[in-house]
Amino acid sequence: MYEEIKKQANAVVLEAIEKSKLQQGDIFVVGCSSSTVKGEAFGTASSVEIAQAIFDGIYPELEKRGIYLASQCCEHLNRAIITEKAAALSQNREIVNVVPQPKAGGSFSTIAYQTFKEPVAVEHIKADAGIDIGGVLIGMHLKEVAVPLTFETKKIGEAYITGARTRAKFIGGERAHYDENLK
Repeated sequence: MYEEIKKQANAVVLEAIEKSKLQQGDIFVVGCSSSTVKGEAFGTASSVEIAQAIFDGIYPELEKRGIYLASQCCEHLNRAIITEKAAALSQNREIVNVVPQPKAGGSFSTIAYQTFKEPVAVEHIKADAGIDIGGVLIGMHLKEVAVPLTFETKKIGEAYITGARTRAKFIGGERAHYDENLK
């Protein structure tokens, strides 16, 4: 099961990176319910093993490209974010004091906290793109103009995948011209 989940997570993140045109220094948010990956209800069957497989499929691809991972915690931590200190500082975010656990923050955020070089928690972040594994709603942590992404891999385990990238706001009305290369 570990290898299949890792493979599915890897396929989704590679597609998201490509479709979002992510670059070094960008932030990629992941909301992950390991319970729904198992086919259970939110928060009822948290699995460190499943979270580790998903993390192992996602994190190395982001890390080798210099893209920061931001892990959305569960509702017990008010959807706080676990990320690298450099990512938090790049957005001038106030660091808060909490260490996620599988049943208070979520298994994926726990793995992220244990793996990052300088893990910190922040209450908010404005990510450039992200994926939602199991319907945990990452929208509050995306920049303002989110564009939905669809993926060839529709599920990780039993959890449906949705995602989004962001783009700059279009302003200026009907006579305005836009830079198609600006993300």
